[in-house]
Amino acid sequence: MPIALHNFLFNVYPYICLAVFLMGSLARFDRDQYTWKSDSSQMLRAGQLRWGSNLFHIGILFLLFGHTVGLLTPHFMYEWLITAPQKQMLAIISGGTAGLVCFIGLSLLLHRRIADPRIRRTSHRTDLAILIILWVQLVLGLATLPASFSHRADAHAMLVLADWAQRIVTFRPDAAGLVALDWPFKVHMVLGMTIFLLFPFSRLVHVWSGFASVAYLARPYQLVRARRLNLPSKQPGGRP
Repeated sequence: MPIALHNFLFNVYPYICLAVFLMGSLARFDRDQYTWKSDSSQMLRAGQLRWGSNLFHIGILFLLFGHTVGLLTPHFMYEWLITAPQKQMLAIISGGTAGLVCFIGLSLLLHRRIADPRIRRTSHRTDLAILIILWVQLVLGLATLPASFSHRADAHAMLVLADWAQRIVTFRPDAAGLVALDWPFKVHMVLGMTIFLLFPFSRLVHVWSGFASVAYLARPYQLVRARRLNLPSKQPGGRP
């Protein structure tokens, strides 16, 4: 990969994706609130939808949380508890299991939308496109597991990726350490950033509502007060 393209993809492109992700989500919520949802087709092939949706959401939430914590936690914060090679093996086993669960669920959802003519006709093109992109991303993520396993002795790949991610969020971008990484990692990273770029323009935007529902549990009680309309009171028997 040319060094100029490498620097753009891993030093500049992350900020473009994050800016569109945040500002695009805010603009869509402000201007198109009625599209802030995921269209339902649960009346069709409900069993396949239930299995696919549950497996997909369980897997993807674990992967999202695992990637966030794993990449953004500095090494010194956990080295007293677990070594870097041990952490990498933990990530390989847990991430591989969650990725496989998510892959099965997403494959069921994708098959459901493609194989059933009724669902295919009622699906937006963006619905199908985002499912395919997520499916490819999961395949790429699973493809990185053999390379991660081969680097388990020194956890080099994990430490390099974590250092890059932490530099991105602290506005100190430096992608020099990524040059020697295997290509599945790089493609996986670029496609992952692209998903954030597409997020505000797809059905994925309803994820924000899922996070917002957590705040609902801690909200104060709603006070409802009756509004007096100064109507004459009723007499016994129902007459005013």
